[in-house]
Amino acid sequence: CSKLCYAVGGAPYQITGCALGFFLQIYLLDVAQVDAFYASIILFAGRVWDAITDPMVGFFISKTSWTRFGRLMPWIIFSTPFAIISYFLIWFVPDISTGQVMWYLVFYCAFQTLVTCFHVPYSALTMFISREQSERDSATAYRMTVEVLGTVLGTAIQGQIVGKVDTPCIESPFFFGLTNSSVAMEELNMTHDTESLTDTRNAYMIAAGVIGGLYLLCALILLLGVREKRESSELQSDEPVSFFQGLKLVMNHGPYIKLIAGFLFTSLAFMLLEGNFALFCTYTLGFRNEFQNILLAIMLSATLTIPLWQWFLTRFGKKRAVYVGISSAIPFLIAVVVLDSNLFVTYVVAIAAGISVAAAFLLPWSMLPDVIDDFKLQHPSSPGHEAIFFSFYVFFTKFTAGVSLGISTLSLDFAGYQTRGCSQPGQVNFTLKMLVSAVPVGLILLSLLLFKLYPIDEEKRRKNKKALQDLR
Repeated sequence: CSKLCYAVGGAPYQITGCALGFFLQIYLLDVAQVDAFYASIILFAGRVWDAITDPMVGFFISKTSWTRFGRLMPWIIFSTPFAIISYFLIWFVPDISTGQVMWYLVFYCAFQTLVTCFHVPYSALTMFISREQSERDSATAYRMTVEVLGTVLGTAIQGQIVGKVDTPCIESPFFFGLTNSSVAMEELNMTHDTESLTDTRNAYMIAAGVIGGLYLLCALILLLGVREKRESSELQSDEPVSFFQGLKLVMNHGPYIKLIAGFLFTSLAFMLLEGNFALFCTYTLGFRNEFQNILLAIMLSATLTIPLWQWFLTRFGKKRAVYVGISSAIPFLIAVVVLDSNLFVTYVVAIAAGISVAAAFLLPWSMLPDVIDDFKLQHPSSPGHEAIFFSFYVFFTKFTAGVSLGISTLSLDFAGYQTRGCSQPGQVNFTLKMLVSAVPVGLILLSLLLFKLYPIDEEKRRKNKKALQDLR
Protein backbone atom coordinates (compact mmCIF):
# COMPACT_ATOMS: atom_id res chain seq x y z
CA CYS A 1 0.00 0.00 0.00
CA SER A 2 2.81 2.37 0.91
CA LYS A 3 4.61 1.69 -2.39
CA LEU A 4 1.41 2.27 -4.36
CA CYS A 5 0.79 5.59 -2.60
CA TYR A 6 4.42 6.54 -3.22
CA ALA A 7 4.03 5.66 -6.90
CA VAL A 8 0.90 7.81 -7.26
CA GLY A 9 2.94 10.80 -6.08
CA GLY A 10 5.02 10.62 -9.25
CA ALA A 11 2.03 11.21 -11.53
CA PRO A 12 1.68 15.04 -11.17
CA TYR A 13 5.17 15.72 -12.50
CA GLN A 14 4.63 13.46 -15.49
CA ILE A 15 1.06 14.56 -16.27
CA THR A 16 1.98 18.25 -16.33
CA GLY A 17 5.39 17.63 -17.91
CA CYS A 18 3.87 15.56 -20.72
CA ALA A 19 1.16 18.13 -21.44
CA LEU A 20 3.75 20.92 -21.52
CA GLY A 21 6.30 18.88 -23.46
CA PHE A 22 3.96 17.78 -26.24
CA PHE A 23 1.61 20.77 -26.46
CA LEU A 24 3.23 23.97 -25.16
CA GLN A 25 5.22 24.63 -28.34
CA ILE A 26 2.23 24.27 -30.68
CA TYR A 27 0.05 26.18 -28.17
CA LEU A 28 2.41 29.17 -28.09
CA LEU A 29 2.81 29.21 -31.86
CA ASP A 30 -0.72 28.52 -33.11
CA VAL A 31 -3.10 29.39 -30.23
CA ALA A 32 -1.43 32.18 -28.22
CA GLN A 33 0.13 33.30 -31.55
CA VAL A 34 3.50 34.11 -30.05
CA ASP A 35 6.20 34.73 -32.63
CA ALA A 36 8.44 31.66 -33.11
CA PHE A 37 11.53 33.62 -31.98
CA TYR A 38 9.88 34.64 -28.68
CA ALA A 39 8.41 31.16 -28.25
CA SER A 40 11.95 29.76 -28.44
CA ILE A 41 13.02 32.23 -25.74
CA ILE A 42 10.13 31.17 -23.47
CA LEU A 43 10.88 27.45 -23.92
CA PHE A 44 14.63 27.92 -23.51
CA ALA A 45 14.48 30.25 -20.50
CA GLY A 46 11.80 28.15 -18.77
CA ARG A 47 13.77 24.92 -19.14
CA VAL A 48 17.07 26.52 -18.10
CA TRP A 49 15.44 28.15 -15.07
CA ASP A 50 13.89 24.78 -14.22
CA ALA A 51 17.35 23.22 -14.37
CA ILE A 52 18.87 25.92 -12.14
CA THR A 53 16.19 25.50 -9.48
CA ASP A 54 16.92 21.78 -9.04
CA PRO A 55 20.30 22.16 -7.28
CA MET A 56 18.95 25.21 -5.42
CA VAL A 57 16.09 23.14 -4.03
CA GLY A 58 18.52 20.30 -3.33
CA PHE A 59 20.65 22.72 -1.30
CA PHE A 60 17.72 24.00 0.77
CA ILE A 61 16.43 20.46 1.36
CA SER A 62 19.84 19.46 2.72
CA LYS A 63 19.52 22.36 5.21
CA THR A 64 15.95 21.48 6.21
CA SER A 65 15.45 20.14 9.73
CA TRP A 66 13.45 17.02 10.39
CA THR A 67 9.82 17.64 11.39
CA ARG A 68 7.06 15.29 12.48
CA PHE A 69 6.15 15.04 8.77
CA GLY A 70 9.78 14.31 7.80
CA ARG A 71 12.37 16.43 6.02
CA LEU A 72 11.01 16.08 2.48
CA MET A 73 7.23 16.04 2.93
CA PRO A 74 6.84 19.72 4.00
CA TRP A 75 8.25 20.79 0.63
CA ILE A 76 5.61 18.74 -1.16
CA ILE A 77 2.80 20.07 1.05
CA PHE A 78 3.50 23.77 0.63
CA SER A 79 4.41 23.79 -3.08
CA THR A 80 1.32 21.95 -4.36
CA PRO A 81 -1.42 24.68 -4.31
CA PHE A 82 0.81 27.35 -5.84
CA ALA A 83 2.03 24.96 -8.54
CA ILE A 84 -1.58 24.25 -9.58
CA ILE A 85 -2.41 27.95 -9.88
CA SER A 86 0.68 28.79 -11.94
CA TYR A 87 0.09 25.76 -14.21
CA PHE A 88 -3.43 26.95 -15.03
CA LEU A 89 -2.20 30.46 -15.87
CA ILE A 90 0.30 29.05 -18.40
CA TRP A 91 -2.69 27.92 -20.52
CA PHE A 92 -4.57 31.23 -20.22
CA VAL A 93 -4.32 33.79 -23.04
CA PRO A 94 -4.25 37.24 -21.38
CA ASP A 95 -6.22 40.05 -23.01
CA ILE A 96 -3.24 42.38 -23.24
CA SER A 97 -1.67 43.94 -26.30
CA THR A 98 1.85 44.00 -24.86
CA GLY A 99 3.57 41.87 -22.27
CA GLN A 100 2.16 38.54 -23.46
CA VAL A 101 5.64 37.05 -23.80
CA MET A 102 6.48 38.14 -20.24
CA TRP A 103 3.24 36.59 -18.97
CA TYR A 104 4.12 33.14 -20.30
CA LEU A 105 7.75 33.45 -19.27
CA VAL A 106 6.90 34.41 -15.66
CA PHE A 107 4.26 31.73 -15.07
CA TYR A 108 6.22 29.03 -16.92
CA CYS A 109 9.27 29.72 -14.75
CA ALA A 110 7.11 29.95 -11.61
CA PHE A 111 5.51 26.60 -12.31
CA GLN A 112 8.88 24.98 -13.03
CA THR A 113 10.18 26.25 -9.68
CA LEU A 114 7.17 25.00 -7.75
CA VAL A 115 7.04 21.59 -9.43
CA THR A 116 10.77 21.24 -8.65
CA CYS A 117 9.95 21.86 -4.97
CA PHE A 118 7.60 18.87 -5.33
CA HIS A 119 9.62 16.52 -7.49
CA VAL A 120 13.16 16.78 -6.07
CA PRO A 121 12.10 15.79 -2.53
CA TYR A 122 9.74 13.20 -4.01
CA SER A 123 12.57 11.63 -6.03
CA ALA A 124 14.88 11.58 -3.01
CA LEU A 125 12.11 9.91 -1.02
CA THR A 126 13.14 6.64 -2.74
CA MET A 127 16.10 6.43 -0.35
CA PHE A 128 13.86 6.86 2.71
CA ILE A 129 11.37 4.08 1.95
CA SER A 130 13.60 1.13 2.86
CA ARG A 131 17.20 0.09 3.41
CA GLU A 132 16.77 -2.86 1.06
CA GLN A 133 17.83 -2.27 -2.55
CA SER A 134 15.25 -4.84 -3.72
CA GLU A 135 12.49 -2.83 -2.03
CA ARG A 136 13.75 0.38 -3.60
CA ASP A 137 13.85 -1.28 -7.03
CA SER A 138 10.32 -2.55 -6.48
CA ALA A 139 9.10 0.92 -5.41
CA THR A 140 10.85 2.42 -8.44
CA ALA A 141 9.06 -0.04 -10.74
CA TYR A 142 5.71 0.88 -9.12
CA ARG A 143 6.59 4.54 -9.53
CA MET A 144 7.66 4.24 -13.16
CA THR A 145 4.48 2.35 -14.04
CA VAL A 146 2.33 5.10 -12.51
CA GLU A 147 4.51 7.85 -14.01
CA VAL A 148 4.19 6.42 -17.50
CA LEU A 149 0.47 6.07 -16.82
CA GLY A 150 0.66 9.75 -15.85
CA THR A 151 2.09 10.56 -19.26
CA VAL A 152 -0.83 8.65 -20.78
CA LEU A 153 -3.25 10.73 -18.71
CA GLY A 154 -1.45 13.94 -19.62
CA THR A 155 -1.51 13.04 -23.30
CA ALA A 156 -5.11 11.79 -23.21
CA ILE A 157 -6.60 14.66 -21.20
CA GLN A 158 -4.78 17.43 -23.04
CA GLY A 159 -4.97 15.77 -26.45
CA GLN A 160 -8.57 14.57 -26.38
CA ILE A 161 -10.03 17.79 -24.92
CA VAL A 162 -8.05 20.02 -27.27
CA GLY A 163 -8.46 17.61 -30.20
CA LYS A 164 -12.26 17.93 -30.02
CA VAL A 165 -11.93 21.52 -31.16
CA ASP A 166 -10.91 22.32 -34.72
CA THR A 167 -8.16 24.93 -34.49
CA PRO A 168 -8.47 27.18 -37.56
CA CYS A 169 -5.54 27.40 -39.92
CA ILE A 170 -4.60 29.91 -42.59
CA GLU A 171 -3.65 29.02 -46.15
CA SER A 172 -0.26 30.23 -47.30
CA PRO A 173 -0.41 33.53 -49.23
CA PHE A 174 1.61 31.85 -51.97
CA PHE A 175 -1.56 30.08 -53.04
CA PHE A 176 -3.03 33.43 -54.04
CA GLY A 177 -1.95 35.93 -56.64
CA LEU A 178 0.66 38.39 -55.50
CA THR A 179 -1.63 41.34 -56.13
CA ASN A 180 -4.49 40.18 -53.95
CA SER A 181 -2.65 38.04 -51.38
CA SER A 182 -2.93 40.62 -48.60
CA VAL A 183 -6.66 41.03 -49.21
CA ALA A 184 -7.18 37.26 -49.21
CA MET A 185 -5.17 36.86 -46.01
CA GLU A 186 -7.22 39.58 -44.31
CA GLU A 187 -10.47 37.91 -45.32
CA LEU A 188 -9.24 34.54 -44.08
CA ASN A 189 -8.15 36.02 -40.77
CA MET A 190 -11.59 37.55 -40.24
CA THR A 191 -13.30 34.32 -41.24
CA HIS A 192 -11.25 31.89 -39.18
CA ASP A 193 -10.14 33.80 -36.11
CA THR A 194 -12.65 34.82 -33.55
CA GLU A 195 -15.04 32.01 -32.55
CA SER A 196 -12.95 28.94 -33.42
CA LEU A 197 -9.78 30.26 -31.81
CA THR A 198 -11.74 31.19 -28.67
CA ASP A 199 -13.09 27.62 -28.48
CA THR A 200 -9.54 26.28 -28.78
CA ARG A 201 -8.31 28.55 -26.00
CA ASN A 202 -11.19 27.49 -23.75
CA ALA A 203 -10.36 23.84 -24.43
CA TYR A 204 -6.78 24.36 -23.27
CA MET A 205 -8.03 25.98 -20.04
CA ILE A 206 -10.50 23.13 -19.38
CA ALA A 207 -7.67 20.62 -19.83
CA ALA A 208 -5.49 22.65 -17.44
CA GLY A 209 -8.27 22.61 -14.83
CA VAL A 210 -8.70 18.83 -15.05
CA ILE A 211 -4.94 18.23 -14.82
CA GLY A 212 -4.70 20.63 -11.85
CA GLY A 213 -7.36 18.61 -10.02
CA LEU A 214 -5.43 15.37 -10.65
CA TYR A 215 -2.24 17.05 -9.37
CA LEU A 216 -3.97 17.85 -6.07
CA LEU A 217 -5.52 14.38 -5.72
CA CYS A 218 -2.20 12.58 -6.30
CA ALA A 219 -0.39 14.86 -3.84
CA LEU A 220 -2.97 14.08 -1.14
CA ILE A 221 -2.63 10.31 -1.70
CA LEU A 222 1.17 10.60 -1.39
CA LEU A 223 0.98 12.62 1.82
CA LEU A 224 -1.58 10.34 3.47
CA GLY A 225 -0.09 7.00 2.38
CA VAL A 226 3.70 7.34 2.78
CA ARG A 227 5.73 7.72 5.95
CA GLU A 228 9.24 9.09 5.56
CA LYS A 229 11.65 6.78 7.43
CA ARG A 230 14.65 8.66 8.71
CA GLU A 231 16.59 5.54 9.66
CA SER A 232 16.32 4.00 6.16
CA SER A 233 19.07 6.22 4.78
CA GLU A 234 21.39 6.35 7.76
CA LEU A 235 24.51 4.31 8.48
CA GLN A 236 26.18 3.64 11.81
CA SER A 237 28.93 6.20 11.21
CA ASP A 238 26.68 9.15 10.23
CA GLU A 239 28.25 12.57 10.81
CA PRO A 240 27.06 15.86 9.24
CA VAL A 241 28.95 17.17 6.23
CA SER A 242 28.34 20.58 4.62
CA PHE A 243 26.39 20.86 1.34
CA PHE A 244 29.35 22.13 -0.68
CA GLN A 245 31.67 19.45 0.68
CA GLY A 246 29.03 16.90 -0.24
CA LEU A 247 28.60 18.47 -3.68
CA LYS A 248 32.32 18.21 -4.34
CA LEU A 249 32.30 14.55 -3.28
CA VAL A 250 29.24 13.77 -5.42
CA MET A 251 30.62 15.42 -8.56
CA ASN A 252 33.92 13.54 -8.15
CA HIS A 253 32.16 10.17 -7.95
CA GLY A 254 33.03 8.43 -11.23
CA PRO A 255 30.00 6.10 -11.62
CA TYR A 256 27.64 9.06 -11.07
CA ILE A 257 29.29 11.18 -13.77
CA LYS A 258 29.27 8.29 -16.24
CA LEU A 259 25.61 7.52 -15.53
CA ILE A 260 24.39 11.09 -15.97
CA ALA A 261 26.52 11.53 -19.11
CA GLY A 262 24.86 8.50 -20.71
CA PHE A 263 21.32 9.44 -19.80
CA LEU A 264 21.98 13.08 -20.62
CA PHE A 265 22.08 12.30 -24.34
CA THR A 266 19.24 9.77 -24.05
CA SER A 267 17.03 12.42 -22.43
CA LEU A 268 18.00 14.92 -25.10
CA ALA A 269 16.94 12.52 -27.83
CA PHE A 270 13.52 11.82 -26.34
CA MET A 271 12.87 15.45 -25.37
CA LEU A 272 13.60 16.63 -28.90
CA LEU A 273 11.15 14.00 -30.14
CA GLU A 274 8.58 15.00 -27.51
CA GLY A 275 8.86 18.75 -28.14
CA ASN A 276 8.48 18.55 -31.92
CA PHE A 277 6.25 15.50 -32.42
CA ALA A 278 2.94 17.39 -32.46
CA LEU A 279 4.23 19.75 -35.16
CA PHE A 280 5.75 16.81 -37.08
CA CYS A 281 2.45 14.88 -37.10
CA THR A 282 0.43 17.99 -37.96
CA TYR A 283 2.51 19.36 -40.81
CA THR A 284 5.03 16.79 -42.09
CA LEU A 285 2.80 13.69 -41.87
CA GLY A 286 -0.42 15.64 -42.45
CA PHE A 287 -2.33 14.11 -39.51
CA ARG A 288 -3.69 17.37 -38.07
CA ASN A 289 -6.68 15.67 -36.43
CA GLU A 290 -4.91 12.47 -35.40
CA PHE A 291 -1.69 13.50 -33.66
CA GLN A 292 -3.20 13.36 -30.15
CA ASN A 293 -4.29 9.75 -30.79
CA ILE A 294 -0.82 8.82 -32.10
CA LEU A 295 0.74 10.28 -28.94
CA LEU A 296 -1.73 8.31 -26.85
CA ALA A 297 -0.74 5.09 -28.65
CA ILE A 298 2.93 5.71 -27.80
CA MET A 299 2.22 6.30 -24.12
CA LEU A 300 -0.18 3.37 -23.74
CA SER A 301 2.42 1.08 -25.27
CA ALA A 302 5.05 2.47 -22.88
CA THR A 303 2.79 1.92 -19.85
CA LEU A 304 2.04 -1.69 -20.71
CA THR A 305 5.72 -2.58 -21.25
CA ILE A 306 7.13 -1.13 -18.00
CA PRO A 307 6.63 -4.51 -16.21
CA LEU A 308 8.43 -6.21 -19.11
CA TRP A 309 11.51 -4.03 -18.61
CA GLN A 310 11.38 -4.52 -14.82
CA TRP A 311 11.48 -8.29 -15.42
CA PHE A 312 14.22 -7.90 -18.03
CA LEU A 313 16.56 -5.89 -15.78
CA THR A 314 16.15 -8.31 -12.87
CA ARG A 315 16.77 -11.28 -15.18
CA PHE A 316 19.58 -9.94 -17.39
CA GLY A 317 20.91 -6.88 -15.53
CA LYS A 318 20.43 -3.15 -15.85
CA LYS A 319 23.30 -2.44 -18.24
CA ARG A 320 22.03 -4.98 -20.76
CA ALA A 321 18.51 -3.57 -20.39
CA VAL A 322 19.92 -0.14 -21.29
CA TYR A 323 21.54 -1.41 -24.48
CA VAL A 324 18.50 -3.37 -25.65
CA GLY A 325 15.81 -0.91 -24.55
CA ILE A 326 17.21 2.38 -25.77
CA SER A 327 18.73 1.10 -29.02
CA SER A 328 15.38 -0.44 -30.00
CA ALA A 329 14.06 3.09 -30.67
CA ILE A 330 16.48 3.68 -33.56
CA PRO A 331 14.76 1.68 -36.35
CA PHE A 332 11.38 3.22 -35.52
CA LEU A 333 12.73 6.77 -35.48
CA ILE A 334 14.16 6.13 -38.93
CA ALA A 335 11.03 4.37 -40.23
CA VAL A 336 8.65 7.21 -39.33
CA VAL A 337 10.63 9.57 -41.59
CA VAL A 338 11.65 7.22 -44.42
CA LEU A 339 8.27 5.55 -45.04
CA ASP A 340 5.52 7.35 -46.92
CA SER A 341 2.88 9.09 -44.83
CA ASN A 342 0.43 6.32 -43.90
CA LEU A 343 -1.79 6.42 -40.83
CA PHE A 344 -1.77 2.67 -40.16
CA VAL A 345 2.03 2.44 -40.47
CA THR A 346 2.38 5.48 -38.21
CA TYR A 347 0.30 3.79 -35.48
CA VAL A 348 2.37 0.59 -35.76
CA VAL A 349 5.60 2.59 -35.47
CA ALA A 350 4.15 4.56 -32.52
CA ILE A 351 3.23 1.40 -30.59
CA ALA A 352 6.67 -0.13 -31.23
CA ALA A 353 8.45 3.09 -30.24
CA GLY A 354 6.53 3.13 -26.94
CA ILE A 355 8.45 0.01 -25.88
CA SER A 356 11.69 1.98 -26.01
CA VAL A 357 10.12 4.98 -24.29
CA ALA A 358 9.28 2.69 -21.35
CA ALA A 359 12.93 1.68 -21.01
CA ALA A 360 14.02 5.33 -21.08
CA PHE A 361 11.57 6.08 -18.25
CA LEU A 362 12.45 3.18 -15.97
CA LEU A 363 16.19 2.63 -16.24
CA PRO A 364 17.67 5.99 -15.12
CA TRP A 365 15.71 6.02 -11.88
CA SER A 366 16.38 2.33 -11.27
CA MET A 367 20.17 2.76 -11.67
CA LEU A 368 20.63 5.94 -9.63
CA PRO A 369 20.10 4.27 -6.19
CA ASP A 370 22.91 1.83 -7.11
CA VAL A 371 25.25 4.79 -7.61
CA ILE A 372 24.20 6.31 -4.28
CA ASP A 373 24.89 3.02 -2.47
CA ASP A 374 28.30 2.83 -4.13
CA PHE A 375 29.00 6.39 -2.96
CA LYS A 376 28.00 5.53 0.62
CA LEU A 377 30.50 2.69 0.70
CA GLN A 378 33.31 4.96 -0.44
CA HIS A 379 32.24 7.84 1.85
CA PRO A 380 30.56 6.29 4.91
CA SER A 381 31.13 9.44 6.98
CA SER A 382 29.30 11.68 4.47
CA PRO A 383 25.55 10.94 4.68
CA GLY A 384 22.46 12.92 3.69
CA HIS A 385 23.37 13.79 0.09
CA GLU A 386 20.53 11.93 -1.64
CA ALA A 387 18.88 15.20 -2.70
CA ILE A 388 22.16 16.36 -4.31
CA PHE A 389 22.38 13.19 -6.40
CA PHE A 390 18.80 13.46 -7.60
CA SER A 391 18.69 17.24 -8.09
CA PHE A 392 21.92 17.48 -10.12
CA TYR A 393 20.92 14.42 -12.12
CA VAL A 394 17.75 16.27 -13.14
CA PHE A 395 19.67 19.56 -13.51
CA PHE A 396 21.94 18.34 -16.30
CA THR A 397 19.15 16.72 -18.29
CA LYS A 398 16.83 19.72 -17.96
CA PHE A 399 19.50 22.28 -18.77
CA THR A 400 20.54 20.60 -22.00
CA ALA A 401 16.89 19.89 -22.85
CA GLY A 402 16.18 23.61 -22.49
CA VAL A 403 19.03 24.43 -24.83
CA SER A 404 17.90 21.82 -27.37
CA LEU A 405 14.22 22.88 -27.31
CA GLY A 406 15.16 26.55 -27.63
CA ILE A 407 17.43 25.78 -30.56
CA SER A 408 14.82 23.54 -32.24
CA THR A 409 12.11 26.23 -32.04
CA LEU A 410 14.59 28.82 -33.28
CA SER A 411 15.49 26.47 -36.15
CA LEU A 412 11.83 26.38 -37.16
CA ASP A 413 11.78 30.18 -37.13
CA PHE A 414 14.82 30.34 -39.42
CA ALA A 415 13.25 27.72 -41.70
CA GLY A 416 10.25 30.01 -42.19
CA TYR A 417 7.60 28.57 -39.85
CA GLN A 418 4.18 30.13 -40.56
CA THR A 419 2.00 30.61 -37.48
CA ARG A 420 -1.33 28.74 -37.82
CA GLY A 421 -0.51 27.76 -41.37
CA CYS A 422 -2.49 24.90 -42.93
CA SER A 423 0.83 23.76 -44.41
CA GLN A 424 4.49 24.69 -44.00
CA PRO A 425 7.34 25.38 -46.45
CA GLY A 426 9.58 22.49 -47.46
CA GLN A 427 12.43 23.80 -45.26
CA VAL A 428 10.21 23.55 -42.15
CA ASN A 429 9.21 19.95 -42.95
CA PHE A 430 12.86 19.02 -43.52
CA THR A 431 13.82 20.66 -40.19
CA LEU A 432 11.08 18.71 -38.37
CA LYS A 433 12.35 15.44 -39.87
CA MET A 434 15.84 16.22 -38.58
CA LEU A 435 14.52 17.11 -35.10
CA VAL A 436 12.46 13.92 -34.63
CA SER A 437 14.71 11.42 -36.41
CA ALA A 438 18.31 12.15 -37.41
CA VAL A 439 19.35 14.16 -34.34
CA PRO A 440 17.72 11.81 -31.75
CA VAL A 441 19.29 8.76 -33.43
CA GLY A 442 22.75 10.37 -33.25
CA LEU A 443 22.25 11.24 -29.57
CA ILE A 444 21.12 7.69 -28.72
CA LEU A 445 24.19 6.19 -30.41
CA LEU A 446 26.43 8.54 -28.43
CA SER A 447 24.73 7.61 -25.16
CA LEU A 448 25.23 3.89 -25.84
CA LEU A 449 28.97 4.49 -26.24
CA LEU A 450 29.05 6.31 -22.89
CA PHE A 451 27.21 3.48 -21.11
CA LYS A 452 30.10 1.17 -21.97
CA LEU A 453 32.11 3.13 -19.38
CA TYR A 454 29.54 2.72 -16.59
CA PRO A 455 31.20 0.42 -14.00
CA ILE A 456 28.31 -0.91 -11.85
CA ASP A 457 27.21 -4.24 -13.27
CA GLU A 458 25.18 -6.95 -11.50
CA GLU A 459 28.21 -8.45 -9.73
CA LYS A 460 29.24 -5.04 -8.43
CA ARG A 461 25.69 -4.39 -7.20
CA ARG A 462 25.66 -7.65 -5.19
CA LYS A 463 29.00 -6.85 -3.57
CA ASN A 464 27.83 -3.34 -2.65
CA LYS A 465 24.62 -4.69 -1.12
CA LYS A 466 26.56 -7.13 1.08
CA ALA A 467 29.07 -4.44 2.14
CA LEU A 468 26.27 -1.99 3.03
CA GLN A 469 24.56 -4.58 5.21
CA ASP A 470 27.83 -5.17 7.08
CA LEU A 471 28.41 -1.43 7.48
CA ARG A 472 24.96 -0.86 8.92
